Amino acid sequence: MPPDLWTPWVPARYVLLSGEMAISVAAVRENPALLKLDLYCKGARLDMASLGGGGTGRGLVRTRAGLGSGLEVVLPGGLWTNVPVLEAFAQRSPYEFQGDGDGLRLMRDGEFVTTVSLSPRPAWYDQVTSSGKPMMRVGTLQGTYLGVYPAKVCDYWVTPEKTNCHFCSVGLNLGVDDATEKSMEEVLEVVHAAREGSGITYVDFNTGHYEGDTYLDILEPYVRRIKAETGLLVGIQTPPHHDLSRYDALKAMGVNRVSFCFEIFDRARFREVCPGKDAQYGLDRYLDAIRYCAELGRKSGLSLSEPWVTNGEIVAGLEPPESSIAAINWITEAGAIPTVCVFRPLRGTDYEDLEPPDTEAMVPVFRRLYDACMEQGLPIGCAPNIHVSLVLLPEECASLSDTPFRWQRAKLAVMRRAFLEIFNRKMRRMPGSSPGHHPDLPGQPAPPPAQETPAHTVRVPPPTRGQ
Repeated sequence: MPPDLWTPWVPARYVLLSGEMAISVAAVRENPALLKLDLYCKGARLDMASLGGGGTGRGLVRTRAGLGSGLEVVLPGGLWTNVPVLEAFAQRSPYEFQGDGDGLRLMRDGEFVTTVSLSPRPAWYDQVTSSGKPMMRVGTLQGTYLGVYPAKVCDYWVTPEKTNCHFCSVGLNLGVDDATEKSMEEVLEVVHAAREGSGITYVDFNTGHYEGDTYLDILEPYVRRIKAETGLLVGIQTPPHHDLSRYDALKAMGVNRVSFCFEIFDRARFREVCPGKDAQYGLDRYLDAIRYCAELGRKSGLSLSEPWVTNGEIVAGLEPPESSIAAINWITEAGAIPTVCVFRPLRGTDYEDLEPPDTEAMVPVFRRLYDACMEQGLPIGCAPNIHVSLVLLPEECASLSDTPFRWQRAKLAVMRRAFLEIFNRKMRRMPGSSPGHHPDLPGQPAPPPAQETPAHTVRVPPPTRGQ
């Protein structure tokens, strides 16, 4: 089992180059969270010739996520990540993956950083549904959870004058690596296969914009079937519905997470980067939905049997860092948890020729992500066996913070263990549930108590005023 994410990593050390802060090899070697962030920003070159018979593990596919495309690996400390390797900026990266037996060596400018493992390719990836469709064209693992894009491509991609978000690749994925049509039975077969073969605990559904706000109508039957047949945690990520009472109904049917991707907090940049979302919804409708759904959770109180979490999702690197930090503050003050992606200029997208953000500029953003969640007492890192490869989770950012948050960490550790026990009991009651033994599944021994960083270690410098 990976170490407890609430045990801080040895914090990063910085060196000064030409008057600017630069992240040293020693820093990323000692701090997996910083390494994960640095790989998002710099990508890595991949020496395909040095790979063994296992190849790239899960393969280099662009499925579901509009910001993903890379190599799925597990970093030291059990941090799952998706590393850009196909894009132009990755070909200029100081990082390089080299084959090393069953794993990979990660080098930076010729200097050894660490050994990583490929994310395991599940056997069900090579199976087909009863209809004959390859299962991995129905759903794919994003880290350790199952992601499904069950319906047609977002309408912003199919209008005569496309109005899609300029960074997004969803319209390039469906029909290539991801099937355009997925029946209820196909999705349920894949969910059961992923539960039995990969031990998933969470299924996430994603849709784009559809005329008539039909996205919730499409997803609700899937939610009901999955909850009834498996009891798994289920989340949905859609545009904000005009009828906010629909979220009351989703909560009542057992949805555990709702996520709203408004992407950009700066209003002028929002209009520029996301023209379809701006014209159809506007930023305020996203913020209203986040506020409403977070309040639903407040009114009902915390439930460990059927939790309800609201996420507001942004893309860091497409607006100034201080604007991303302002978004994080707004989301957490509303009672929601931010999901912060790092901008990745994917091949074929409108922004493929832009540069990704500098890691140094992103550190204060992800430091604030952790600090703001802890200050607001939000339930981060409590769900079992959910490791996300496409984003740096709030709890993974502990080593970027200067604040120990001892009381909050102790409270979350108790909540995590309680949720694990309740979830396991529910799984044991489900008919035919036999997830088998996996090294990172619920039901394994609880992680050790959190330990604080020794006082003599050097912490990441705090942000300067105005960051």
